[in-house]
Amino acid sequence: MATVYLVRHCKASGQEPEAHLTEEGQHQAERLADLFADKKVDRIVSSPFLRAVASVRPLADRIGVTVETDVRLEERVLSTEHLSNWMELLAQTYFDMNIKFAGGESSLEAGSRGMAVLRELSQGRHRNIVVCTHGNLLSLMLKHYHPAFGFEEWKKLTNPDVFESVLTDGEIISLHRIWS
Repeated sequence: MATVYLVRHCKASGQEPEAHLTEEGQHQAERLADLFADKKVDRIVSSPFLRAVASVRPLADRIGVTVETDVRLEERVLSTEHLSNWMELLAQTYFDMNIKFAGGESSLEAGSRGMAVLRELSQGRHRNIVVCTHGNLLSLMLKHYHPAFGFEEWKKLTNPDVFESVLTDGEIISLHRIWS
């Protein structure tokens, strides 16, 4: 069994991969490190996007653990084209997990790559793992275990947000939100 803390990155200045944390986001990253102070974290895996790595860097520095990056934790690409009604289209992807827009990924594809990371981590030797990713991908990972988790629940996620999960053989046996 492994305890995996699923973290949505702290507040950032934008959505591009190189977006930095805002000043508030930097303070939130310190609060995240405080939250994990007594959790005995022995591994940190993050999306390679700058805002995700910066969200867990204070924790990594405090506990002397390297932040590993995994491209499978990058944010889901809805489309490579500009979509003026992207929120409406995103909402559709929670009902039809196979819908796919130009240059983008379906919810099923994106969620599957995130779940592959969790399966691998749950079978490794580490017991307390922090995984930092992005809101849409996180919501799709949560939806895998709780099919009712949808668009409205995605909109309620915060930056940052943290869910504690206990996994065995890639399956979550308990899951609850610990960020407030």
